[in-house]
Amino acid sequence: MTGHIRKAGLGTALALASFTAQPALAAAGGVSFWLPGIFGSLAAVPVTPGWAYSTIYLHLNEKAGGGQNFVTSGGIPGSVTAGLNAHADALVMGITYTSPMPVLGGQAGFTVLTAPGNIGAGIDATLTGPRGNTISGSATDNRTTLTDVFYQGTLKWNQGVHNELVYITGNIPSGTYDSSRLANLSFGFPAIDVGAGYTYLDPKSGHEFSIVGGLTYSFMNGALQYQNGMDFHVDWAASQFVSKNVHIGIAGYFFQQITDDSGPGAKLGGFRGQAVGIGPQIGFMIPMSDGYQGYLNVRGYKDLETENRPNSWSTWVTFSVSPAAPAPAATKPIVRKY
Repeated sequence: MTGHIRKAGLGTALALASFTAQPALAAAGGVSFWLPGIFGSLAAVPVTPGWAYSTIYLHLNEKAGGGQNFVTSGGIPGSVTAGLNAHADALVMGITYTSPMPVLGGQAGFTVLTAPGNIGAGIDATLTGPRGNTISGSATDNRTTLTDVFYQGTLKWNQGVHNELVYITGNIPSGTYDSSRLANLSFGFPAIDVGAGYTYLDPKSGHEFSIVGGLTYSFMNGALQYQNGMDFHVDWAASQFVSKNVHIGIAGYFFQQITDDSGPGAKLGGFRGQAVGIGPQIGFMIPMSDGYQGYLNVRGYKDLETENRPNSWSTWVTFSVSPAAPAPAATKPIVRKY
C-alpha cells in the first residue's frame, strides 16, 4: 500500500454553478478518491509477520485545457473551456501490522497512513452560455496541509509462484479540508474501495508480474453537494530480477469511472473520467541488521490518454522497513560410521 493523494482535477476549475459572474472555487468533478498507480510490483506477495514502516515521497504534476460540453438544468447545451496547472508534493508515512496467525488460510495485514504535503493550483476558465455570452476568470491557490487518514486491510495467499490478494481501503476525512479553496490534499467526503490482485513471482527465473483491480464508492461531499460516480481501476507492474536484490521493469494503470457524478452540485452532468498511464520502475532489496530488511522502489508514470481528467505525470519514491524472513535452518552434515 502506498498512499491516496487527492488530485487537483479538471472539475476543480469548472465549478460554475450558474451563468453568473461569481466564481466558485471548488468542485468534486474530475477528482477521484483512487490515485492510479498505488499498487506496484510484488503487491500480492505475503510478507514476514510483524510491524513494518513505510514512507513514500510523491510528486504529481498536472495540466489540462480544452472544451467540455454539458447540458444546463433547462436542457440547453453549453460549453466550458479551461486551463489548469497543478502540482503536489507529499510525504506519505504509514505503519503496517501483519499477523502471524492465519486468517481464512491466508495472511492478514492492516495499514494506517497519512501525509503532510504542499499543493498548488492555477486555473483559467471560460464559460460559454446558450446565447453565446461568455464569462471568464482565473484563480490560484497554494497551501501546505495534511491528507485524510487512510486505512487498508489485506488478506494474502501463496501457492508456490502464485500469490493472491484481496483488500479493502478507505479514508477518514480530516479537518484540513476547505471547500472554499482550490488546493486540498484531503477530500471532504469518505470513500471505500475493495478489490483483488495477483502476483506471479518465480525466484528461479526472476520473473515477476502483478495486477490489482478494484471498485471505488464515494459518499456525498456535503459542502459541495457533489457525489463522485463509482470507478473501476487496474494497476499492474512487470519486472525482472537482474540480481538477488535488484529488479527493473515497467508499471501502468487504467482508470475508468463507470457511473455518473450526481447531486445538486453536479452541474457538468455525468463527467465520467478515464486515464491510462505507464512508466519505468526499479527496486532494491536492502539487507539490514537486527532482523529487518529495507526496500527502495522508484517509479514514474505518464498519462497516455485522459478524459475529463487532467493530463499528469508522477514520481513515486518508496522506502520501507520490515521484518526480514528468517534464515533457513542449517542442516547438519551426515556423519557415517564405518
